[in-house]
Amino acid sequence: MKLSRTVNHNPALFNIIPLVNVMFLLLIFFALSSTFVLQPGISVTLPYSTFTLAPQRSPQIVSVTSSPAPAIFFHDQKISLDELARNLTDARIKNRTLIIRADKGTPYDFVMQIMNMGLQSGYSVVLAASEQQK
Repeated sequence: MKLSRTVNHNPALFNIIPLVNVMFLLLIFFALSSTFVLQPGISVTLPYSTFTLAPQRSPQIVSVTSSPAPAIFFHDQKISLDELARNLTDARIKNRTLIIRADKGTPYDFVMQIMNMGLQSGYSVVLAASEQQK
């Protein structure tokens, strides 16, 4: 007795299923990795601004916290003003853009000291701000 199939199988379907699986995994990978934008690990409360600038290409980021004594973080390491001045004059740095992420409680003159150091070292200085008012 010979059995016959009632359903015809399309062999191209077996080639499409792994392709759809890979595309789905790539979609998930890019969706999750896009949320991990490079931000220093130092938490600061940025002041609010309605204006935003275009993203900068590989900038140097300085974070300043406003604890009782303001602390400076450069490349996620706590440093002093003198060490920051030495790090900013490093000749190996190609892109001369400096982003200052200062907490909104940081004294203004302290932020200006860091800004002046950057300008003296030949950087274009950008002050970071939050897009949403908290």
